[in-house]
Amino acid sequence: MFRRGTAGPHGNTAQDDKGAQSPGGPQTTKTAEPGRARPAAETAKGRPTPRRSEAEKGRRQGITGTPGRSQPSRGGSARGGATSKEDRLRRNEAMRRGEEWALPARDRGPVKALARDYVDSRRRLSEFYMYVMVAMIVVLFIKVGSVQRYAEPIALLLLVFVVVDAFFLRNSLKRLIAQRLPGQSARGVTLYAVFRALQIRRFRVPPPRIVPGTKV
Repeated sequence: MFRRGTAGPHGNTAQDDKGAQSPGGPQTTKTAEPGRARPAAETAKGRPTPRRSEAEKGRRQGITGTPGRSQPSRGGSARGGATSKEDRLRRNEAMRRGEEWALPARDRGPVKALARDYVDSRRRLSEFYMYVMVAMIVVLFIKVGSVQRYAEPIALLLLVFVVVDAFFLRNSLKRLIAQRLPGQSARGVTLYAVFRALQIRRFRVPPPRIVPGTKV
């Protein structure tokens, strides 16, 4: 048998360049030439298509935080807190003086201001209703029959006095509004005045502008 001589390096290179392969050998692909044209999608974007790992990394970074957003400094937060505190103090002082802009919406208007001054101008029995109710709650926990026997009639009697006082308060306030503020609507002012009269004086909001005994 005649043996076939092995080709040198130049021979193999020549065969590879021509693309000659043996019939049963593995198929080889052409290597990309350096100067080949880029695909149309890559040309339209102006940049190469990122790999899948790079794209997933970018998405993970976007979830954890948005770059370029500046965080507020401690100095700015401190100044903002000081400004808010000053605004609250200024609003509370204006509320104590009865200035309209500092009052809640339910307390605004000349009719509500007149009703507050009328209720605050005198001591009423209904003002002590809350004190009695607190005492009644304490009495309920005392297991003494004689104390509980007298507590219920006292609470009921005080409730009757509050209802009678609310009736007189309504009539007096309606006459006062008709004299001082003719043409103004007095809708809801009776309930507003009654609830203010039931509150303990030191806890009334807005705070009273006048002391008891002042003529309104």
